[in-house]
Amino acid sequence: MDVGRYARGAKTSSDVRNRIDNCFARLRSEKRKGFIAYICAGDPNLETTVDLVSTLEKAGADLIELGIPFSDPLADGIVNQLAAQRALSAGATVRGVLDYVRQIRRDSQIPIVLYTYLNPVFQFGLVKFHREAEVVGVDGLLILDLPPEEDNDVELASSQLDIGRDADATNVIHVRLIAPTTPPQRIEKIAAEAKGFLYYVSREGVTGAHDTVASSLAAKVAQLRKLSDLPIAVGFGISTADQAREVARYADAVVVGSVIVDLIAKHGSKTDLLAKVGSFANELAEAVKSV
Repeated sequence: MDVGRYARGAKTSSDVRNRIDNCFARLRSEKRKGFIAYICAGDPNLETTVDLVSTLEKAGADLIELGIPFSDPLADGIVNQLAAQRALSAGATVRGVLDYVRQIRRDSQIPIVLYTYLNPVFQFGLVKFHREAEVVGVDGLLILDLPPEEDNDVELASSQLDIGRDADATNVIHVRLIAPTTPPQRIEKIAAEAKGFLYYVSREGVTGAHDTVASSLAAKVAQLRKLSDLPIAVGFGISTADQAREVARYADAVVVGSVIVDLIAKHGSKTDLLAKVGSFANELAEAVKSV
């Protein structure tokens, strides 16, 4: 099945700027780098997710990457896999995640990107998901297993859509991933059609903490800058303030996830959870902003 028209909502170059664009515009005006924090929605429960997002924002996060728990997260390492299992066991659903984004929006305008696989979106209903995500305040989607070829605008018969005149009005953008193994021609295609920011995966393999930053990072980011004016965020494997500071020398934003998720795993049932996460997130934010 071709999912392109469903997934992207047939946006044009005249799209209204959303919170992601405004965030990076603000970062440029302040001449500083951005800190993007990842957590799995529903871990340890959805109510605490709202508090965690607030804590991360107060600690200095510029954008939140919120994972939709999925039973078969192939791009994730063991830390994020276990987080998804905990969230699902606690009763997290796609609907629940969207409802809690709505709650977050009552007090916060921080950009939110949902990190997900195609299956949960497809099961929810591709068009329905995109429309409801915008309504509750989602700014972007990072769909790990949606190839760019399937993310193109493809005309579908109106009888297949049956979703009303506002179907193309969604302002939820798709963030594109580029890996170290992505061929040059494919990078050019992805960069040419990307919106919001480019997400460069700094290492081959799955998510998870590493002891060092990939030696090829500077050259890879420089290559991307020749192909796109979009901000470049770098993630996968960044686990310390020193590593975040080093990556920020080259990237426009630094994504940190697994090490935060591991803190949630260790303190999820304790009263010091928010304090622990907030303290560590502040270290990361200060390191990134010091560059």
